[in-house]
Amino acid sequence: MAKAVRYHKQGGPEVLQYEDVPVGEPGEGQVRIRHTAIGVNFVDVYQRSGLYPMQLPGIAGNEAAGVVDAVGPKVKDLKKGDRIAYTGLPGSYCEMRVVPADRMVKIPKGISDEQAASMMLKGMTVHYLIHSTYKVKKGDTVLWHAAAGGVGLIAGQWLKKLGAVTIGTVGSDEKAKLAKAHGYKHVINYSTENFVEKVKEITKGKKLPVVYDAVGKTTWDGSLDCLQPRGLMASFGNASGPVPPQNLGILASKGSLYVTRPTLATYIASRADLVKRSTDLFNVVKSGKVKIETTKKYKLADAAQAHRDLEGRQTTGSVVLIP
Repeated sequence: MAKAVRYHKQGGPEVLQYEDVPVGEPGEGQVRIRHTAIGVNFVDVYQRSGLYPMQLPGIAGNEAAGVVDAVGPKVKDLKKGDRIAYTGLPGSYCEMRVVPADRMVKIPKGISDEQAASMMLKGMTVHYLIHSTYKVKKGDTVLWHAAAGGVGLIAGQWLKKLGAVTIGTVGSDEKAKLAKAHGYKHVINYSTENFVEKVKEITKGKKLPVVYDAVGKTTWDGSLDCLQPRGLMASFGNASGPVPPQNLGILASKGSLYVTRPTLATYIASRADLVKRSTDLFNVVKSGKVKIETTKKYKLADAAQAHRDLEGRQTTGSVVLIP
């Protein structure tokens, strides 16, 4: 048996229960992993709340790092004792679990377990958004909402490395300072400033080729208004709630705009894509150009409080649970 954080119904943080769960032996193509650090992300909240319907009962979480505890038949690339990390497998809020070996990546020297658990989902999300969804070029001016969040802080640094002019939005002056320290040239406090007007001012009316928006409901209309004709809105999250139904005609009237709703799962569906994106992420972190900072740690048993703080915008950067 191992401890895990489960929910038997979807709802608020109070539905998360710290319970014993059985852990079996790894089968063909599987390994058993003993977690050392577990990432906390907004997708965990969406799954727990019911925004993303899940099979019940379910173990929360989607990302973790740890050590191989046992290896099943026909696993060639991993052995007991290897440090590994993963994302995209629901059920990570636990001490130990059995996982598919081909969805694991080895953690290289120079990367800690806490860093790996803090960046697999967030870092590879940034990678696909800026290299694939819209390939950011040197000199591009881009807007990133929630610039002081875990994904936003990684994005600010990586975009700076690419030579982009970065505009970030935040909800407080304290978060503005944090975003500035992580590569954003311009930071807009949307609680006191109109971000659409500020974007027009910064770009001298030219507006933007791309907006990256994980906030959702409250920023949707404004984000569209920040785009140049034929600009791209990458809507990849719903921190303020889901975007309500839209009349697609608005995209025509605002300049033949493009909108995409991407997910990391699609961009790492193949083993080759998973290895490519994780390798690029590990390399840019090891180079020092992108720093991964675990800003807050909770005990696994305190996962509900971690969710309360995340939803209450009380956290910045990356949050992890420690089993």
